[in-house]
Amino acid sequence: MKISLNNVGRRFNKEWIFKNLTADFVSGQSYAILGPNGSGKSTLLSVLTGSLTPSEGEISYSNPSEIEVESIYKYMSLAAPYLELIETFTLREIIEFHFKFKNFATGVDAKQLLSILGLEKSSNKQIRYFSSGMKQRTKLALACCADSPILFLDEPTSNLDVQGINWYRELIENFSKDKLTIIGSNQIQEYEFCSASIQIADYK
Repeated sequence: MKISLNNVGRRFNKEWIFKNLTADFVSGQSYAILGPNGSGKSTLLSVLTGSLTPSEGEISYSNPSEIEVESIYKYMSLAAPYLELIETFTLREIIEFHFKFKNFATGVDAKQLLSILGLEKSSNKQIRYFSSGMKQRTKLALACCADSPILFLDEPTSNLDVQGINWYRELIENFSKDKLTIIGSNQIQEYEFCSASIQIADYK
């Protein structure tokens, strides 16, 4: 997989969030999109996922032949604080629902995913009764354990305690090796393993 940006910019009204960004993102590498809160990390991730169109420049996807932006969702998984889980579903139901649209990663099934989460005893509990940390773990596990060549993570350790952060690192180590991984972050524990980074401030 490859995502290519050519002089890409995005603005809201007359304010440029970022501009003149040229970069390539390729499979097997991990990239960090860095900047303080409100700097435009999530906006850039939204452009990369195809949910926002650039205000200028071009974005292309290939694998290796070109993929239309309308179809890129088939190749990606995303975990972010602003993506909500269906609160009335149980954990078992949310796993079943999610994997109607995605395939499991090699060696993973619903039972194994519950084990990875460490939430076997909560499998029949509704999501609305989960703590914020349990919800965040669930979002991350659903994204990372899907057989998607592109993995987008926005502020992945939000709501996680120290134990949860260690769990996140292990999850990434086990399930991101061959993927194109892009992480929006301002916390070093979220991206310290990344091979390259982009500072949003450099494209203002």
